[in-house]
Amino acid sequence: MNIRGQSITIINGVVTVDGVVVDNVAGKTINVAGGCQNLVTDCVDIVVHGDVGSITTTSGDVSVGGSVGGSIKTISGDVVAKGTLSGAVSTISGDIGFGGAAGRGMYDL
Repeated sequence: MNIRGQSITIINGVVTVDGVVVDNVAGKTINVAGGCQNLVTDCVDIVVHGDVGSITTTSGDVSVGGSVGGSIKTISGDVVAKGTLSGAVSTISGDIGFGGAAGRGMYDL
């Protein structure tokens, strides 16, 4: 499924883009080919190959190929990004790495 939009929310498998429900998804990883402003999910891993504004997930690893303009919050999961971070990162159970080689490893961006 290809999705275009600034704000993407995936809760209980229901995908909402810019406030409109577009589909249900089944899977363990959300893969964003470009960048996005806001991404909210419940229990999936997230891979963003570009820049992102902010990401919130209950349980899942977060991997960003670019920079993070806002904040990233996950309860249980690792957070890595190749670029810079402008906001805060919060994880209760996971590792955090930014810049250079820190953005590699989880999903080989």
